[in-house]
Amino acid sequence: MQAGRQVATRGRWAVAAMFLTNGFIMGSWAPQIPLLLPRHQISEFTLGLLILGLGLGAVAAMAVSGGLIARHGSRPVLRGFAIAASGTLLAVVLAPNLWLLAATMAVMGALIGCMDVAMNANAVEVERRLGRAIMSSSHGFWSLGGFVGGGVGGWIIASQGAVVHAALVSGLALALVLAVGPRLDGAPPVPRVAGTAGQKHRHWPRSFTIYLIGLMALASMVPEGAVLDWAALYLARDLGSSVSTSGLAFAAFAGSMALMRFAGDGLRNRFGAVVTLRVSGAVAAAGLLGAAFAPLAPLAIGCFAIAGLGIANMVPITLSAAGNLPGLGAGVGISIVTMMGYSGILVAPASIGFVAEHIGYRVTYATLALLLVGVALLARQVAAADDRQVH
Repeated sequence: MQAGRQVATRGRWAVAAMFLTNGFIMGSWAPQIPLLLPRHQISEFTLGLLILGLGLGAVAAMAVSGGLIARHGSRPVLRGFAIAASGTLLAVVLAPNLWLLAATMAVMGALIGCMDVAMNANAVEVERRLGRAIMSSSHGFWSLGGFVGGGVGGWIIASQGAVVHAALVSGLALALVLAVGPRLDGAPPVPRVAGTAGQKHRHWPRSFTIYLIGLMALASMVPEGAVLDWAALYLARDLGSSVSTSGLAFAAFAGSMALMRFAGDGLRNRFGAVVTLRVSGAVAAAGLLGAAFAPLAPLAIGCFAIAGLGIANMVPITLSAAGNLPGLGAGVGISIVTMMGYSGILVAPASIGFVAEHIGYRVTYATLALLLVGVALLARQVAAADDRQVH
């Protein structure tokens, strides 16, 4: 018993390192994006299409990755995709022409997306082994990796160049996943048994609940994308803030979200997933409503920080629920919820910008707060997140 718990504890930190690596790669990708414009002589519109292709590659891969996890288990799938994803940033930077750039970006999205599903599935399995929540803090490590990657990336690019930066990122990511890969824990794949395999390994299960949880993840992630892409413009246009002040909106949101994710597991272990999600949704909605009606930029920034505290644990809870839904493999459930949730990040930026141009940012953020209220009202749907029995 003690030996098994030690293995699970090592696995807990190993999967945390995978989240850190995934976030580090994505954070390091951000400062490389503007350099694609002069390197390939493309317009911002073309760059937008390329980024859309990366996102579509991720969502398309997420749709099928659950089947791989069901057949082979989360450990080998996570190790394989993590190793492959490690070199994607360097491949994108070295792409010699536009067509290869488009292809490598789509592959990058697919590999990162599959790694994302596999590491969430593995985190659910470790939660079962440990008998306590670890999903929120795992996502906190993702946020930490993104912060480090984005924070030092620009400095390295400025001093050493884009290729050296990409090579360093790929090398560090590969070294980390190779080091922690053997320490990953998790359940072996469930054998196919006549009469049960169909539901267990179905790519598109018939359960209505899993799609409802997916919609809850979507409603939780759209406001996150709205703050990321439009909060600075909202502060500048509607509240007259400076460029430097406007940038603090997402910084406050992301910072509070990262901190709360590290505290989220303790809250879930004490109060349960349903109560935590219900309160989180209410806090997030109050924060967005406050930001929507704030008369001054500092007050709006503070309200965005409150919204970050609430949103922080909403997606991790939906993923834990998807991975523990009875009669459904963890990889299949998580792949569906992840795909539905992340599709919101693809759709939100353009659609929210279009809507805001017509009805204003204040009304837009107030409307998004209603989405979060809806998630809070549906909180009972994530009760399975607290079911950590191996099944």
